Amino acid sequence: MKAEVNGTTISYTLDGPERAPVVLMSHSLACTGAMWDAQMPALADYRVLRVDMRGHGASGVPGDDYTLEQLADDEIALLDHLEIERVHFVGLSIGGMIGQTFALKAGNRLRSLTLSSTMCEVPPAAAQMFEDRVDLARSGGMEAHVDGTIERWFSEAFCADRPDLVDPIRQQIRTTPVDGFAGCCRAISRLSLTERLSGISTPTLVIAGELDPGATPAVAEVIQSNIPDAELLVIDGTLHICNIEKPDVFNAALTGFLAKH
Repeated sequence: MKAEVNGTTISYTLDGPERAPVVLMSHSLACTGAMWDAQMPALADYRVLRVDMRGHGASGVPGDDYTLEQLADDEIALLDHLEIERVHFVGLSIGGMIGQTFALKAGNRLRSLTLSSTMCEVPPAAAQMFEDRVDLARSGGMEAHVDGTIERWFSEAFCADRPDLVDPIRQQIRTTPVDGFAGCCRAISRLSLTERLSGISTPTLVIAGELDPGATPAVAEVIQSNIPDAELLVIDGTLHICNIEKPDVFNAALTGFLAKH
């Protein structure tokens, strides 16, 4: 399904019992809402709203310079369009950055907040890395990002054992529009939320992959320590996309947390 909101087209799926609490799921850079497939059986008792962020999947690709506020506004506007007042928010990677921004802008719309494999700050020295990734996408297409991204996202053993799960993510990466990838890279490069996190009053669960090279457990601890009463889970043996590599552990933590709130 698609909605015209906030100056662009946002594609989404909405599954589950109509009167159940809504779980909004926000995906990683260079993925789509399909990256949450492994969570759907565990969330069968909820109304699950999976969003393709602007520049990704079947959503519109307006320009190539986005902000996290804009991405959060897209999701707030989509909730307004669907007449959904409050949700449980689940975000991974940039989806978690959007979640933090959403909670600071409109925390009254959230029942709970789950932040997985994400960061709250990109130092100025690291911002150039994201511009370099944009340059690579411009020069070599998204195919140039596939192998390196998969190496950061999944363990070598998992890639060897479960190509049926890794190959669809490869395809999501290679089919991401370059402008959409660029826009979201630039949004990430300006991430600076650490000093504002104490303003989040939403019940929060932070999840990290033990071996994630970017959104490390130490980064997750910073987020958890700055959000009042936030909980922290580190999933052993996983890298960035821990919801796919160890879905049973991820799902048990998520559903247990949602049930409390």
